[in-house]
Amino acid sequence: MTTLDRYILRQFFLTALFSLCAITIIFVAVNMMDNLDDFLDMNATVGMIATYYFYFIPEIIKLMTPVAMLLSALFTTSRFSTFNELTALKSGGVSLYRFMMPMIVCAFLVSALSIYFNGWVVPYANKKKIEIGRLYFQKDIQYTSRNNIYIQDSRTRIISIGMYDDSRTTAMRVSIQDFYLQDPTIIAARYDADEMQWNPVLKTWTLTHGTHREFGPTYERLHPFTTLTIDHLNFTPDDIRKKQEKPEEMNYPDLKQFIHNQQRSGQEVSRWLVDFYGKIAFPFASVIVVLFGVPFSSIKRRSGLGVEFGIAIGISFLYMIFQQVSQAFGYNGDMHPLLTAWLANAIFFITGIVVLLRVPK
Repeated sequence: MTTLDRYILRQFFLTALFSLCAITIIFVAVNMMDNLDDFLDMNATVGMIATYYFYFIPEIIKLMTPVAMLLSALFTTSRFSTFNELTALKSGGVSLYRFMMPMIVCAFLVSALSIYFNGWVVPYANKKKIEIGRLYFQKDIQYTSRNNIYIQDSRTRIISIGMYDDSRTTAMRVSIQDFYLQDPTIIAARYDADEMQWNPVLKTWTLTHGTHREFGPTYERLHPFTTLTIDHLNFTPDDIRKKQEKPEEMNYPDLKQFIHNQQRSGQEVSRWLVDFYGKIAFPFASVIVVLFGVPFSSIKRRSGLGVEFGIAIGISFLYMIFQQVSQAFGYNGDMHPLLTAWLANAIFFITGIVVLLRVPK
């Protein structure tokens, strides 16, 4: 690494770090004002609120990292251009490509770290934040319900649970309905039980105090039982817990397993696949915005930092809007989930290349 690289990276990194910290503080302050009534109604202590926002900050960092990188690219390049440092570098034989190379490498490293950060750290923090919100602030309370749970265990089996006790891994008022594969509208068998207990050693569910009904074209057989072990159920207590979770609470393996379970049961998984691919695609926005921002600010202007800041916010909003619009098509199944997740990056990458080719080098 040359002296020039270190000089550029110091300016770029410090600006990005300052931008991210400033945006995070503003975001927390605005959100806190928005939730102030809830905090006051629940008599929340300062420590409780601080803990809630401690676990909220990773989500903010995930969303605002590309914005901070774009601001840093615009401000750093604009500063070099304003003070004629960029002109001096070009006169000395340093092209714009060479000038932006340290920032691109830094953006790639940030993207690589963001993949891990967004895939494991952020879901863990979101889970803690939502738990605190449910427990103390009555937020997202509908997701804590363990009553009236419905699971499509396979294409021909539906399970309904009246109540589930997570501490004992026991389900109450259980009904298991099996349908014919040839005609899934016709019921083949049904199990009804007062309780269903999970055996962690055998990995099986055991029904207690219930009945087993078999249905045929001309008959119906009833088999009462005291205990009955069901070893062909696909779901586990973890699946019940994950059924209550949002995608932002799941890390990469958990979300992938959740999608697999949904596919196994014949459910439409386009929405989940878009979220899964988006967890990987979104971090690379940091590289895209640097590629877009550096050539854009390399042209000397008299606009000042205010206009640069406005441009950065405008580009960021365009990216977010385009991403949300494309996600809507992906959620509906009108567009392939992988294409949906990467479409915004592809459009802005092409735009960045066009801007780079058009400016003086």
